[in-house]
Amino acid sequence: MDKEQLIAIISDKIKLIRVEQGYTQDQMAVIIGVSKKTLVQIEKGRILAGWTTVVAVIALFPGSSVLKAACGDSPLETALTIAHQRYEWEASRQEEWYWKPLEEKGSVVMEQHAVSGHYRISDYNTGRRFTSVDRTEAEMTLDRWT
Repeated sequence: MDKEQLIAIISDKIKLIRVEQGYTQDQMAVIIGVSKKTLVQIEKGRILAGWTTVVAVIALFPGSSVLKAACGDSPLETALTIAHQRYEWEASRQEEWYWKPLEEKGSVVMEQHAVSGHYRISDYNTGRRFTSVDRTEAEMTLDRWT
């Protein structure tokens, strides 16, 4: 897959991604940084999304099943590889430095990010993750998952 193919694929799937995520055209346009008019043109197949829009969609909707079906299990890795022609990194445990554990129930833990203050729920058995800026919503998710 090359850049043009990825642009065509994401442009074709952008409406499905929007609907899957439960956003209106107005909301989606704000989230991905385009005008509503541009989003409508992309969704109707009149124009293709630009590269930066494609990368924004991939980065902002990493859990999208539509994206994963179109690009594989790691759409961001696909975009990084296409952009750089190769992409290499070392696994790091530094991520743990940024997260303060708040509550743990079995394999599910609620943490708060030390810099941004947002919350993360992680289920270490399933690998499932949830993030929110709203603590109440995070606590409800923690309760629902346990």
